[in-house]
Amino acid sequence: MTESGTDTCSDLIAAEDVLLFVNAAVTSTGQREFRSEAYQQRLSLDFLHEYVRVNYRNVYAASLALDINDHNAARVVEQLLRTAGEAGADQKRTEGRLIAARLALLPPQRVYRLFRALRAAKVGNRRTRAILREWLAARPDLGHDAVKYRAGLKTAARHFHLPLRTATGSAPAAGELGDFLFKPGVRPRYEHRLLDAYRRAHHEQGAIYELPFTVAEGFAAKHGVERSAFVERITPRMTRLERLRTQREAGADAEGAPERTDLSAMPLTRLALYTLSLTIEERVRRRAELTHALRTSARRVAGPYAGTWGRVAAVLDDSYSASGSGEKRRRPLAVALGGHFLLEALAAPGSYGAWWTSGRTDPLLVRPFGPTPLGMRVVDALEYAPERLVLVSDGWDNAPPGLAGEVLRVWRTRLDRERRTTVVHLNPVYDADGFDVRRLAASVPTAGIRDAEDLPALVEIAQFAEGRTGLAELQAYLDRRIESFLHEYEGGRAT
Repeated sequence: MTESGTDTCSDLIAAEDVLLFVNAAVTSTGQREFRSEAYQQRLSLDFLHEYVRVNYRNVYAASLALDINDHNAARVVEQLLRTAGEAGADQKRTEGRLIAARLALLPPQRVYRLFRALRAAKVGNRRTRAILREWLAARPDLGHDAVKYRAGLKTAARHFHLPLRTATGSAPAAGELGDFLFKPGVRPRYEHRLLDAYRRAHHEQGAIYELPFTVAEGFAAKHGVERSAFVERITPRMTRLERLRTQREAGADAEGAPERTDLSAMPLTRLALYTLSLTIEERVRRRAELTHALRTSARRVAGPYAGTWGRVAAVLDDSYSASGSGEKRRRPLAVALGGHFLLEALAAPGSYGAWWTSGRTDPLLVRPFGPTPLGMRVVDALEYAPERLVLVSDGWDNAPPGLAGEVLRVWRTRLDRERRTTVVHLNPVYDADGFDVRRLAASVPTAGIRDAEDLPALVEIAQFAEGRTGLAELQAYLDRRIESFLHEYEGGRAT
C-alpha cells in the first residue's frame, strides 16, 4: 500500500472512531436499555470517553458543540478539567471557551453535580476555578440556587473558593448568602425574599407557597398539608413540566389538579413522551389538542426548513423493544413519534408517508408491541418513490432477521445506483456490546439520536458514517459547528 493510501486508511479509521463516540454520546446516558444493563452501558461509555480523549483530544472537546446529551456533555467537561495537564496552551483556550458555552446550556443541577464530582477528584486548579466562577457569576439569582441547590452551591463556594455574587441586581448580599449556607439560624431574618421564606417555612405554613415547588413539597409534607390543597395553592410557582406531572398524578380533571398547561409550547420529544404516557382512551378524547400541539412543536423545530425536504418517507419502529427500560420508559417510541411529526413538517406539503412496523396508521395511538418487520416496511416505503427515506429504529430487524439490510443493499447496489433516494437510519438506542448504535446495512449511514429535535442535524452528520469521508472532512465540519456554537454563546453574552 502506498504512503498516501496508508494515510487515507488511517484517516477513515480515525473518522470512524470519532463517529463511534459521537453516536454513544448522543444516545447513551449510562442507564439500562431494553437489551443491556446499566453497568454494561457505563463500562462501554467509560472506554469510549477514555479512548477518544487520549487519542483525539481536540475532537473530544469539539463534541461539546454537537448535539450530545447532557450526561455526556457534563462528563466531557469533567474529563477535560481533570486532565488539563495533557493539553497545550492553545488547546486550553479553545477548551475553556467550549466548556463555558456548554455549561451555560446545561441544567443547573447537572452543573452543581459536576462541582461535586470535581471536588471528589480533588480538582481545584486556577483554570477550573475561573470557569466555574464565570458560570456562577452568570446565574440570575444565587438566592434561588441557595434554596433549591443548597448542597451544590455550598460545595462550589467552599471547595473552589468562589465569590457568592452575581452580575444581576436580584442576588442577596454575599454576607447574607454566606450566613444562609454556612451559619443557618444566625440571622433573625433575611432581606432576600426566598431566603427569608425558607427560614419562615420551618414554622409558618403560608411561607411554603413562596418557595419553588420541589422545595415546598418537603415542607408541605412536614406540616401535614393535604396534597390537593397544597397543589392548588402552589400552582403559580410550578414550571410547565411540574404542572404536567401533577396533572398525571391527580388526573387532569380531578379536583385540585393544576390548570392545564399549553402543550404546544413544550419541546417536541417531551411532548411525545407526555402523549405516550396517556391512556389510549385519553389520547382519543384529546386528539385535537394533542395533534395540534405536536404539529405546532414540530413546525417550530423545522423553522425555515419546513417544507424543503421534498418527498419524504419514514419507517418508524413501534415494536415491543420501543418500550425502552424502567429508566428510559418509552423513550425510543417517543423519538419515533416526535420524528414522525417533524418529518411531516420538513416534507413538501402532501409529500410525506409514514410506515410503522406494527402496520398502524394512526400515530397518536401507537404503543410498543410485537416484532420488528423492518424489511417489509422498507419495501413499502421505497414503493412511495421518496427523495429521502428516514428510518427511526433500534436496528433489531427480526421478522425475518436481516431482511431490511438485504433490501437496502439490493436497492443501493442494483436499483438505485444513481442515489436518487437518500437513505438515513437514526437509532435511539446505544448498543453497549458493539460500542455503537446498531446498523442495518453497511451502505446506509447510521447516526444515534436521543431527541427528535436533533433529527435535521443528525441527518447531516450521518453522511460521515458511510465510510467514504476521512478525518479532514469531519474535522472541517466540526470546526464549522464550533465556530457557530461559540459565536451564538459569546455574541449573546456580549449583548
